Amino acid sequence: MTEVNKPPRPGGWTRFVTARPRLSLLVALVITALAVLAGSGVADRLGSGGWEDPDAQSTYATKALEREFPDSQPNLLLLVDSGHSSVDGPSVAAEARRLTARLAGEKGVIGVGSYWQSKSPALRAKDGHEALIAAHITGDEKAMGDTLDRIAPHYRGTHGPVKVKVGGIVAVRHEMQTIIKEDLTRAEMIALPVTLVLLVMVFGSAIAALLPLGIGIVAILGTNAVLRGLTEFTDVSVFAMNLTTALGLGLAIDYALFIVRRFREELSTGAEPLTAVGTTLRTAGRTVLFSSLTVAVSLAAMLLFPQYFLRSFAYAGIAVVLLAAAAALILLPAALILLGHRVNALDLRRLFRRGQPAKTSGEEGTAWARMATLVMRRAPLFAVATTVVLIVLGLPFLGVKFGTADDRQLPSTAESHVVQQHIRDGFPGSPGGGLEVLAEGKATPAQYTAYKDRTAALPGVLRVDGPLVKGQSAYFTVLPKGEAVDDAAQRLVGELRTMDAPFDTKVTGTAAVLVDSKHAIAERLPWAAAFIAIVTLLLVFLLTGSVLIPIQAVVLNALSLTAMFGAVVWVFQDGHLSGLLGFTSPGSIETTLPVLMFCVAFGLSMDYGVFLLSRIKEEYDRTGDHNEAVRHGLQRTGGLITAAAVILAVVMVAIGTSRVTNTKMLGLGIALAVLMDAMIVRSLLVPAVMRLTGRATWWAPGPLRRFHERFGLSEGAEERPNRGAGNGATSHDVPADRDGDGSAHESGGIRAIR
Repeated sequence: MTEVNKPPRPGGWTRFVTARPRLSLLVALVITALAVLAGSGVADRLGSGGWEDPDAQSTYATKALEREFPDSQPNLLLLVDSGHSSVDGPSVAAEARRLTARLAGEKGVIGVGSYWQSKSPALRAKDGHEALIAAHITGDEKAMGDTLDRIAPHYRGTHGPVKVKVGGIVAVRHEMQTIIKEDLTRAEMIALPVTLVLLVMVFGSAIAALLPLGIGIVAILGTNAVLRGLTEFTDVSVFAMNLTTALGLGLAIDYALFIVRRFREELSTGAEPLTAVGTTLRTAGRTVLFSSLTVAVSLAAMLLFPQYFLRSFAYAGIAVVLLAAAAALILLPAALILLGHRVNALDLRRLFRRGQPAKTSGEEGTAWARMATLVMRRAPLFAVATTVVLIVLGLPFLGVKFGTADDRQLPSTAESHVVQQHIRDGFPGSPGGGLEVLAEGKATPAQYTAYKDRTAALPGVLRVDGPLVKGQSAYFTVLPKGEAVDDAAQRLVGELRTMDAPFDTKVTGTAAVLVDSKHAIAERLPWAAAFIAIVTLLLVFLLTGSVLIPIQAVVLNALSLTAMFGAVVWVFQDGHLSGLLGFTSPGSIETTLPVLMFCVAFGLSMDYGVFLLSRIKEEYDRTGDHNEAVRHGLQRTGGLITAAAVILAVVMVAIGTSRVTNTKMLGLGIALAVLMDAMIVRSLLVPAVMRLTGRATWWAPGPLRRFHERFGLSEGAEERPNRGAGNGATSHDVPADRDGDGSAHESGGIRAIR
């Protein structure tokens, strides 16, 4: 081959990832095997709480009460059912006292008490056939779970004249953790084969379809190892594992989908595999890198919140996004080099074409091109209609009510849920849902009595028990009227905290934790939103060089989430479809869930937005024709984005089959958001809005334009000499460089991948 016919010398990044492809894959295999070992048992080290603010007044009071008055914080409840007999009957009382004494002798159990000891009416059902034994299991979440596993089988079941069920916070959280692990395994068993079938339908080739799946598995295993390491330093929520699976499969498949598709396009033009990989990395690879940063930014915003439930999703999400991108940009090119044209092997779609020629990518995009033309021809109609529909779908969110995660997250048949439901329905004064007031400082019995009387006189108070005094500390139990966390109970928290007392008071309890959690989120939410918006605006500007497009991207992305938030309230708060979906509606939405869903869904929407905008920008740089650039961008990416969205939605729906309501809400809600974004916003609203803004879409003031020419990033044109050197050249001064799909080679600016 003569010098003039040799392919261009690969850039630095391409040389790095393709120089020794077999060695790269071998090293990746070894690292993955180590990740499997490092991440083994990670689920057993994850917590099932994390909704409270660690710096809140309620958290301080809870820890102080657990330390000084363990009896005040029972986390284990035994529901003793006497059948048709009275709980005060001699045989029932004798058996209940025996069980109470036996429980008090268990290692790791303190503060044991029962109705038969105290005769407290709060521990006896209204019908007289059920009563409670309460205790406190000591230790961290893992120790409490181990203790529960050890003792529960000895108490659960029939004991003479009574039947016993095990409940309480420890049982709820332990059962939730167990169910999540089981559901996650089932979700993976559902998602993996369905995803493989969809990938085969997209690629045709079984070989090409296996590549994205392999990248996803590597990302998931790597993230599990990262989470295992983090548990040595901080608390991590077990719920984060669901996000690891969903994003690990979804994003890795997205990234691999775009890279493999572009590689196959390059091969179809006659390029050699090494050249095709180089071009793919300079174009689709750069966009994957950029897209992963936008998703990571949205997830990083959750680090601003104090609840470890939210921070756990940031840890897991950032890790899996970066690992998915790294695997797609390092391992996948090595595999493509080794496979070469064999990436198209085992084309299963030939079985159904019966001799008909396969459609080209241009033919596949014809429908999208026609739709883009139609949308832009009727741009005002499509822009207004889609905006109105999205806003209407989001209206139910105006009626959102925030609450706490409790046993109703579990299936109705779960034992701990059954126990708590019996207590809610049959016991007076919401036992376990009261407020505890911690009093610290010297006080006389008369002062305690006066404080108790003033507290009992508050309009929302049913009864005040206590005080129980120990040294210079004491506590009162305040039972509110009505539900434990309704608006009246939350107002009562504020009244107790502002009421004058001759000693320092701190209020805790379910309603107090909710009040503090809502305050912590409201305080930090503007900062998180500003962080996401500012960094997203900057990243999209670096991609497009436009001032208007970043603003459009943020606004339209936020608009794409309205259907998700409306559906969450209509379904999970109001209880519509609860029978079909198999959950119990608590009548509220857990406070942290909307924040989590916004950060995840916004990041995924930006992921698809970046792929569309990068192709539009590439064509606009090539031709300078705004309308044609929009049409071409949708033609080239519409089908691929839709396929990627459907695959990610399948993964999220598999997660949404969970029996835990929060996980079901997360999976199904994000699946809806992803589909709405890909099929409505990217397909209809974005081209309509860009048609209305016309060439002004690409405007930027001189200083910003020069900044972008020097530091910007885009998927496309061949590197231009003297760009950003002050010669005043713009992207439109450079002629088109290559193939019929409109793809040029490399942009100036950021050269992370060459």
